[in-house]
Amino acid sequence: MPDTPPPVPPTPPIPLSALLAREDLALRQIAGPPAADVSIHSAHTSEMSDPYPYILGGELLLTAGVHVPQAAGSDGGACGPSGAEGSGGYFDAYVSRLVEAGGAALGFGLAPVHDTVPRALVAACETYGLPLLEVPPQTTFSGVARAVWQLMAQARLAELRRVTEAQQSLAAAAARPDPVPSVLRRLAQRVAGRAVLYGPEGTEIAAAGRAPDEAALTALTDLVHVLTARASATTATDTVAGTHLAVYALGTGQGFVLGVACPHRDPGDHTIASVAAVLLALLTGEHQSGTGAARSSALVRLLLGAPPEEVAPLLGATDHWLVVHAVPQAGAAPDPVAAAALGTALGSPLVDTAGDVVRVLLPAGHTPAPPPGWTLGVSAPAGPDALADADTQAARALSRARATRTPVVHHNPRPTLTDLVPPAEAAAHARALLAPLAPPLPETLRTWLSLHGSWDRTAVALSVHRNTVRQRIARCAALLGADLDDPDVRMELWFALRQV
Repeated sequence: MPDTPPPVPPTPPIPLSALLAREDLALRQIAGPPAADVSIHSAHTSEMSDPYPYILGGELLLTAGVHVPQAAGSDGGACGPSGAEGSGGYFDAYVSRLVEAGGAALGFGLAPVHDTVPRALVAACETYGLPLLEVPPQTTFSGVARAVWQLMAQARLAELRRVTEAQQSLAAAAARPDPVPSVLRRLAQRVAGRAVLYGPEGTEIAAAGRAPDEAALTALTDLVHVLTARASATTATDTVAGTHLAVYALGTGQGFVLGVACPHRDPGDHTIASVAAVLLALLTGEHQSGTGAARSSALVRLLLGAPPEEVAPLLGATDHWLVVHAVPQAGAAPDPVAAAALGTALGSPLVDTAGDVVRVLLPAGHTPAPPPGWTLGVSAPAGPDALADADTQAARALSRARATRTPVVHHNPRPTLTDLVPPAEAAAHARALLAPLAPPLPETLRTWLSLHGSWDRTAVALSVHRNTVRQRIARCAALLGADLDDPDVRMELWFALRQV
């Protein structure tokens, strides 16, 4: 069911009740269904006996009854049996043609031709379910048309404001650590319905909002399969049991589809859902700063034993890299889509999710800024043969960032005393000095020293209770037989811990 535009002008409709509420017009409905259930798309004046060729659909047709034959319109259509039959036949044909053309309502002016609305016209409008308005003599047709356009302009402004606010809220949701669920939740709120992300096989990946009944959910899934079966289609709609359904193909070429189910469809809903579809396409699509073929080639070469310095050029035209460790500030483990969104925000497709930490490899020319909701630790620039050391630097920088509640901490690459000692000798000394300590004591001691002995910040960095930190540090002091309040001892231990 490809989405096709409705046979009405592309303008926001207004309820007929809004026009009747205008006191300056003094319009009165005298026949037809409730005004709140009728939408007006425009106002048009015609004195043709058959307005069908001039109706686009959705109009309030205004007439003074000039076209009404005297026999049909005189005496309010209440003349003898033959006159009543003639009036009824004329107005039946007139109203039926107007309804067939898609007219939304009829306004009958009481001046200058008629003093009252013909009763046969009232009867015909009741028969065909067409709202009939009585236009008083003091109200001009141009005044009614102007009121319609004023109300439509107000509706258009309200629609634009609603769409703009929705765009801003969806963009903010896409910047969160859990972007896909956040966008779906915000979309579901905006359309007061259900938003679902479907995978390439039509399986539900994520959803938000109140679910409709089983029949509507089944129809939505079927609509997804209809859309994916048509390569050229980008959207499709349907209505099942009063629930409006719409699906949107995400432009990633990977078969992802956004589905929306809501109890009613407002004018701006399609635009809002389209914005969400674009954001989800960006979030689910692979960032294309490097080609997938080059990355596949790099992976194969590494698995076959090629040295990193040979593989690195396939990943980008750079000699040095930054390693970034990142965690969501909310504390939840990042999902693969959130990790991909982080890589997109930082400008790199080289992303790895290991446990509760996301690792990103960036060209050294980048200056990573933490997206909202993320905490980063960034290494010093490193060549391909030193990326393992850079990974350690990033991990330590992240620990410090979490402990100090700082969005990003960069490793300080300036020369230190460590550079004065040969690496082999420094490593041997560290192993001997720290031999009594078993995990997790070395990491606790390293974090505690890096935070200048702060129990609270160390507890935050390690996600343990402060009493646990105290017990572990006391255990370290006992096993090492050292006074950890002595700055010389602390310096020696810090030197050793940096070698392991």
